[in-house]
This record gives sequence, structure tokens and C-alpha cells, in this order.
Amino acid sequence: MDFVVLDTEGNPELSELAIIDSQGLVIYEGFSKEHPRNYKNTPNLKSLKTLLTEFLAIVQGKAIICHYAEHDIDVLKYNCHQVGLIWPNLKFECTWTLAKNTWQGLESYSLDYLSKYFNLRANNQYFISDMAHTARYDAEFTYHLYIKIMLEKLKQQPNPFSSSRVDTPFQNHPDYLNTYQREFLTLKTGLNDIKLDTNHQSKGIVVIGEPGSGKTHLMMRLAQERLSSNRLLFIRQPNNSQSVLYHIYSRMLESLVQKVGHLPQLDYLIINTFRKILSLPHRDVKQKDIEILKALYNLEENNINALGAENTQRKREYWLYIEKTINEWWMNNYAAGSYALSIIKGMVKYCSYTDYKYKNITTRWLAGNVLTDEEAETIGLPNWGEEISQEAFSLEAISVLGKLSTLDEPLIIIFDQLEGLGLAHNKEILLNFGEAVKEIFTHVPNSLIILNLFPDRWEQFQSTFDKAIFRRFPSLVYLRQPNESEIKAILQIKLQSVNINLEHLFHPEDLDDILEEKPIGTALNRAAEYYNYRVNGIPLSIKKKAIYELDNNEKIEQQLRTLRQQQQTSTEVLMQLIQAIQDPAAIDLTNLQQKLGGTVHTPPSNPVIEYLIQHKNELEQKYNNSAIITDYDDIGKLKTIAEAFNHIKPIKLTQYRLGKRKLPEHIVVENGNKNHVIGFLQINGIAFTSRISNFNELVNIYPQTKFELFRDERIPEITGKVGKEYIKQLQNSRNGNFISLNKQDRILLDLIYDLIISIYNKDLYDVDLETALNVLITHKEWYHWIFSMFGFTSPTK
Repeated sequence: MDFVVLDTEGNPELSELAIIDSQGLVIYEGFSKEHPRNYKNTPNLKSLKTLLTEFLAIVQGKAIICHYAEHDIDVLKYNCHQVGLIWPNLKFECTWTLAKNTWQGLESYSLDYLSKYFNLRANNQYFISDMAHTARYDAEFTYHLYIKIMLEKLKQQPNPFSSSRVDTPFQNHPDYLNTYQREFLTLKTGLNDIKLDTNHQSKGIVVIGEPGSGKTHLMMRLAQERLSSNRLLFIRQPNNSQSVLYHIYSRMLESLVQKVGHLPQLDYLIINTFRKILSLPHRDVKQKDIEILKALYNLEENNINALGAENTQRKREYWLYIEKTINEWWMNNYAAGSYALSIIKGMVKYCSYTDYKYKNITTRWLAGNVLTDEEAETIGLPNWGEEISQEAFSLEAISVLGKLSTLDEPLIIIFDQLEGLGLAHNKEILLNFGEAVKEIFTHVPNSLIILNLFPDRWEQFQSTFDKAIFRRFPSLVYLRQPNESEIKAILQIKLQSVNINLEHLFHPEDLDDILEEKPIGTALNRAAEYYNYRVNGIPLSIKKKAIYELDNNEKIEQQLRTLRQQQQTSTEVLMQLIQAIQDPAAIDLTNLQQKLGGTVHTPPSNPVIEYLIQHKNELEQKYNNSAIITDYDDIGKLKTIAEAFNHIKPIKLTQYRLGKRKLPEHIVVENGNKNHVIGFLQINGIAFTSRISNFNELVNIYPQTKFELFRDERIPEITGKVGKEYIKQLQNSRNGNFISLNKQDRILLDLIYDLIISIYNKDLYDVDLETALNVLITHKEWYHWIFSMFGFTSPTK
């Protein structure tokens, strides 16, 4: 907000006025010639009309802040009338009223009282009553009172810097568009090149940047600009070497069911494909085509029943017609393939539903999951074969997306959070990931494929992957560290949500400290700490870099900064103690007590716990969203967690076998003579019954081993008689159990996994893995039962 602070003296004749700008600088001071109190040698002596004319010119379009604004308005109106000036419509705010609403129950709300009560300073001087009632002096202290009120209001607002990390491109964070302009143009140029290529050949771009440099943030900017036209697919790190392509397709499917505007991305892909087919040369447009086109435009405008109400004959006929039209185009341009036509059928079926329940079932079908007979009948799709080849199915499904997009806009395929693939225990996953990317380039047209990587990981990938892969990545985008002016602009954009300027919130030494941090993510984290310090009085944490690692100049600067902060607090406390002795009612004793004891009793913030609290809330909010839950992914999460705990205690993992028979995905944690097996079985049909039967056989073979088989509660229950008998048999065994993975355990499992991946990706700056794991095993709130398998006992508090 652009504002000025004003004070006038005189009643009713104007004697003097002073104006302070929003940066706290005196920009105008004038005295009236006509007032008898002003002598001829008074500086800035002007005619009353000139004084008021210049005042009106300065405040035009700005909010005017006054203390006892009603008095100032009356004086100004009266004097304007006296000199024949028209009183304009001006916007005033009164710090007397604001203070009364902000701090109720004070003895007085005079500028004198409030300045002393809050220990305000102007030009490094405390308020002196004998110097009051001059326009400049009162305006300066009114300015500082107004800033104090603004800061007090911020206590009711969330810290705008506390959620600066961008986890996915679908998030919405403030963005300073002048940063990485050229790099962003490279991404847009890549998209345009693919669109103009008559062969629709896919291309790749590698975005290289240090941790916290803003790689995912740049993807968010791309999403915000292009989601209205392009489909964006976001894929995080795979965690299971046996299902890399299936993992990629599953994450793509989760992206496609994300809403953009009124509809999911998949709906827009199918709608635009149908529209483009109708516009192709030699296509005879029928009346039904026109009817459906009109209805689809209405659907995009959020008329959910534009093509007919749910389960009506009209709606079914329209969507069957859309499916038939797309199938005809497909058969004229591509081979039927093993799954392509079925996948198209499922995609159109998904779009035909508005009910979330039906869309969710269809999403699972599109993921190649075997549904219950009831579910398959509900959505009118044939069940997949029990032993569908998930990797072959996934590659064909991704290929279908690329080929359909040739009638729409190029796909944007983003691979992010890949740093963990460079760890030694993930070598097989890394190799299979490289092969999967090569297959996508070969079989999937019309796609811009983006890899977000640290510089050292890019070098490692180059030495690991087939060289043919890198020929498909002709463009490398390097993200530099933003300069100080850019970081200041980013900080100011973050503050827009709380409507305060950077200079009003932070002291110059605060900004110096913040701007020292590299990269930008670390600077934002430091800004979050300073925000809590200035607004809520929470002490700053010690800088992460140990004092003995600093050079001499850095040591001196850090020690001086600490001394300045301590001196400022000590001075304020001393002045308030003196005032408290003289007049106890004139001091905010609660605030004084906090200043005296805060630095001693307030514990420093723990970035791991802060992450866990914030991310847990995020997981809870999206728990009921469409998610592709697979045995491969869940067992991969368990393996990742176990490998992480190897940093603080050796953990041996293995697997059981039962000849060539298929078992549920599982791991065996060897712990002396007491092994512990955890498996997941989240499929249906014959595959479920055969695998749980084999699992039960293992339970009998290894009586000293504890077996636990999990199934996510969001997956439909097993209703078949044989399946239920096998579940009962497992539950009744002495050393086995069948467990429904409930919301609490699911969120905690995903939270622990995401924490580990975030540390691998260096999203938690300066937090090492061992420190984070120790937080998990020593805090009851974050302790998961799987830790007991690794030999860690549950904490008591």
C-alpha cells in the first residue's frame, strides 16, 4: 500500500504540516505565513494556499495516516475553504483508532503515551514530551506507531516465507517473473519447436541447478503459463527397479486427473482431440458433431450436465460417439496395438463421468489394476487379465498419450526429485530409469521431456546412461544464483500476501544477513526466521555454518550482528524498566517479561519437525484425492526407508522365495533369529487369492518369522469367499497377520519416505539424514511401528 504520514498543527488556523513517506523519510515540511505564531525567518514559510496546494499534490492517490485523524481533517477542510480550494475525496487512516482496536484496555491512546508504552524511537531517540506538538516530530513518531500496528496485525497472518518450497508444478506460489527469464524462454522455445515439427519428434531439456536454486519453481511457472493449453505430467523419483515404466505412467495418470480450471487435464486432452479430428480436412461435419461441440464448450464453462445428466442415455450416446470418432482416427493413423484401443476407451469413459466415485474407479482401471467384478460392471469396462505385463502396458499407455497430444498441444513431461537415484543402493533403478527414458523417446511423440538435476548428478547420469539418450537432450539450462536486487524483489513479492513492505518489516542488518545466504531457498528460509523474530519475538537460530568455519571477516560480521541484536534488546528493556519504575501502568509488562526471558526459554526451531508438521497437514488434505496405490511403490518406499536407517544402524534386507510361484511384494528384515516380513497386496481377483495362498504357505514354513500383509483401506475390501478364507487363515495363524493400512499409518509412512527423499534432494537445507532419522525415533509423535523392526524402541514421550 502506498501511504504517507501527516501531522498538522493549529486549530482551526493551520500553523504547520509535515509529511513522511512510506520509507520513513520527511518529504515535506511547511509553515503558514498567515499564522501569527510563525516568524518571518521561519524556514519553509509559505502562503497558506501554497502550503495546501502542495500538500494536495503530494497526497494525491495515497492513503494518509494521522494520529487523531478527525482533528487533522477538520483543520485541513477549514483552511482549504478559507483559501478557496475544493476539498477532494481523500483516504485517511487514524492510528488512534487502529491502536485502540489493536491493543484494547490501555490507559491512554495519545501519541505520547503509546510512544513511551511501546518504546518507539525516531532518529534513534525515544519520545520526549517537551518536543511534541511540532508537525515533523509528531509525524515521525506516528510513522513508527503505524509500523508497530502493521507488525502487530501480522501476528494473525501466516509467515509468508514459511512455505517457500515448491514440491510440484501444480502448486501456486508468488513468482518474480524477471528471474530466469532467458531460461524460461528456452523451455517455451523447446515446446514451440516440437509443435512446429511436422514429425512431432520429442525433445529433451536438462535443467541444472544447485539445491534450492528454483528448478521446481521454474516448472511451476511453466505450469501456470501453459496448463491452459498443454498437458503437464510430473514424475517423482522411481523407487523400484522392477516397475520403473509403471511408476512413470502412474505418476502421469495422477497428473492427468489433476483439475485445471473446471476439468481434469485428461478431460481437456480428450475434448481437444475430438475437436481437432472434426476440423481435419475431408471430414464431413454432421449435425451431431455440432451438437457435441457446443455441449463440450458448455462443459468447459462448468456446466457439468452439458452432455446430459449422469447415467442418462443421451450422455452415454454422446460419449460413445466421441470414442468412436477417436478410434476411427486412431485406426487410420496407428496400429491397434495390444492395449491402445482399450486405453482410449477407458480415457473417454473417465471423461464421461462427473461423479468422483466413478472417476476414481476408472482411474484405477486406467492404471491397469484389476477391479472387483462389481466395480468393473459399475463403470462398464472389461477387467484386465490377471497377469497383465505392467511395463509393456505402461509404455503403450504413455505412447497413446503422446499420439493423442499430436492433435492437441505437446506434452510437458517433467522428471524431478531424482537425486536419490545417484545413491549406490539405487544403481539398478538408475539404469532401468535410463532405459525407460530411452523407450519414451522412441515410442512417445510430441513431448518436451525435462530432467531437473543437480550439476554433479547430471555428470553422474552422463557417465551411466547410454550415450544415445543424451543426444535427445540438446539443450542444457543452467540456473545461476539470483543477484541481490532479484532476491529483494522475490522477498517483496512474498510479502504481498500480508501487505507490508520489505523495509517496514526488516531492519537493514536483517536484510544484509538474509542476502548473504545462498542459494535463494536458503535466503527464504532465513527470511522466515527474521519474520518470526520481528513479528512474534521468536529468537533467531544460530547460523548453520559453524563459527570456526568462517574466515576472520565473517566471524567479525557475525559477532557484530549478534551484539547489535543483543544491544538493541538490552537498551529497550532498560528503558522500559526505568519507565516501569516511574509509572508501572505506562509499560506493557507482558512484553517486557517476554523480552527478558524469551531468549532463555524459547527453544530454537527444529527444521525437521517444522517439515513434518507442515507436510503432514498437506498429506492429510490430499488423502482422499485420486492416487495410484501399488504394491511396487509401497515396497519401494519401505526399502528406501530401510536403506536410510542403514546410516545409523546396519539393517539387512532380503526376500523369501517359493519356487516359481508369485508372492506378494515384500521385504524380509533379518534381525538375528527373529526375522520380520512386511508385504503389500493391493490387487484383486485370482491374483490376490493365489498370492495370499502362497504367502500363507510361507507363514507355515517359517514359524519363527513374523509376517504382516498390508492392504490400503482405500482399496476395496476382498469380498470373494476364497479370498476371505485366506485372509482369515492368515489372521488366525500364530505368526501372521492381515492388516488394513489406515489413514494414520499411511500418512506417517508417506511422511517418513518424503522426508528422506527431501533430504536426498537437499530440500531441507543443511539437515543431514542422520539428524532427521534421530528426530523420528526419539519423538513419539513421529515414531512409526516399522522402526521396531529395525531394532529401535518406541520413545516414551
